[in-house]
Amino acid sequence: MDVLVLIDKLDDLVHNAKAVPLTDQVRIDREEIYDILDQMRATIPEEIKQARWIVKERQEMLAEAKRESDRVLGEAREQAVRDASQTEIVKIAERQAQDIIDESRRQARETRLEIEDWADGILSTLEQNLDRFLLAVRRGRERLHERSQESVVAGVGPIERDLDGDEPL
Repeated sequence: MDVLVLIDKLDDLVHNAKAVPLTDQVRIDREEIYDILDQMRATIPEEIKQARWIVKERQEMLAEAKRESDRVLGEAREQAVRDASQTEIVKIAERQAQDIIDESRRQARETRLEIEDWADGILSTLEQNLDRFLLAVRRGRERLHERSQESVVAGVGPIERDLDGDEPL
């Protein structure tokens, strides 16, 4: 279920809640609230889970690139020791090792930037949904406050009704 639909359900629940006489408070079924909150938790975008996975994958890729560059550097050093008399081979190996390191760093930087952009997009979407949720909650509270003020101005407390809400007590 969509988070916005659940926010509307929560807003309706608060808006249609029965007022507690002589107070600004309303009675709301706790189980209904918990049910809606559980549904909201269950509908948090899968993208957030994916973002965590991508960050983990990025860290593993960086670690693998580091291990690979360490391995290549180690091999180059060993080769340089074995072939000390052949300095040109050592220079070539060091250049190749440096090229691999530079390429690994470039790829890691590029991957990090892409992941950050993607995560920022997901967080932006989540922020927008939370803003809508907060707006709905504020509207609900304003409606409750307005109803309470109308009752006070009229000098009459709310009419209590039976459980179905259709017959005055």
